[in-house]
Amino acid sequence: MAQFTLPKNSKVTEGKTWAYPSGAHDVREYKIYRWNPDDGKNPRMDTYYVDCGDCGPMVLDALIWIKNNIDPTLTFRRSCREGVCGSCSMNIDGTNWLACTRFIADTAEPATIYPLNHLPVVKDLVPDLTHLYAQYALIEPWLKTDKAAPERERLQSPDQAEALNGEDGKGPAACILCFCCTSGCPSHWWNGNRFLGPAVLLQAWRWLADSRDDATGERLDNLEDPFRLYRCHTILNCTRTCPKGLNPGKAIASIKKMIAERRS
Repeated sequence: MAQFTLPKNSKVTEGKTWAYPSGAHDVREYKIYRWNPDDGKNPRMDTYYVDCGDCGPMVLDALIWIKNNIDPTLTFRRSCREGVCGSCSMNIDGTNWLACTRFIADTAEPATIYPLNHLPVVKDLVPDLTHLYAQYALIEPWLKTDKAAPERERLQSPDQAEALNGEDGKGPAACILCFCCTSGCPSHWWNGNRFLGPAVLLQAWRWLADSRDDATGERLDNLEDPFRLYRCHTILNCTRTCPKGLNPGKAIASIKKMIAERRS
């Protein structure tokens, strides 16, 4: 039987335990993944104690508190703090989510925080999204039309707009490209070099569903591939982990249906 040995730096070790905040009455423990590509050491799990009486209610607030008060080397992405930009997506207690929309009160004790799983890591909680954005560019995510530009805007009926926005505001246009879904997709783990993944396919459906776009046939030709689209096995981890409550699995099924209908 073949025996495989993991690379030395793939084993996560026990890291540093930082000091307990003095005088604090509401303290939460966080175990956070740390890895610096420049020091040649294994990744580690550092332990921090956060004074919740001195920070906001969200996990992102706790991370900012740690960076400001304990360890300025802790690295993570953040921007809007309102669940709009998708920058602070990470794995919190085993689930991919946005740190700015996960309440500290809803985390485990201790809480464990890793970068998005199954993606290369730049540093600490920052995943490398280069490949995912290259796949996103592949679907040409912009309006394509042969019609002359109107004097003002390209109009849509309420029903046409609802196809993008959803009746409940959870249509494909609400995707913020946080890639929580793609990070949690086993099909993308196995075939990420060719399968586009749920986030990109949800975005592909957004343009197919847009009444103002005239490139439906071209877009379907681009997707009709054994790997790009059909490596989805309807596991639906994507739908379960979407922090915006969207349904990438349904979007992928809609693309498959559209391809099947044009064949008939």
